[in-house]
Amino acid sequence: MPIYVYEILDKKGKPTGKSVELVQSMKDDAYTKHPETGEPIRRAITAPAIAGKWSDLKGKGALSNSNLERLGFTKYERKGKGYMERVAGKEGPKSISADD
Repeated sequence: MPIYVYEILDKKGKPTGKSVELVQSMKDDAYTKHPETGEPIRRAITAPAIAGKWSDLKGKGALSNSNLERLGFTKYERKGKGYMERVAGKEGPKSISADD
C-alpha cells in the first residue's frame, strides 16, 4: 500500500505547515480528518519516488566500489586524520598522507 502525505489544517482550513504520512489503500477515499487526532487534513501533492537510471535511489549502486573500479575510476576513503587509503581502482598510490 502507498504512503500518502497529508497537510494538517487549522480550523479555517489553512495549512499549518505540518504534515503527516499515512499508509492507505489506493482504493480508499482521501482522509479529511487525522485518524488518530481528529485534526482536519488534506492530501498533499508530492513528486513520486521513481527509481530511474540517474535517480538518487539507484545512485548508491552506481557509486559502489566495484562499479567504480569496473569503469576505471580510483576511489580513496579517509582512514584517519590526514590519511586516505585506496578502496577502488588499480591506478595511483595505495595511500595518501597529508604529511607527504
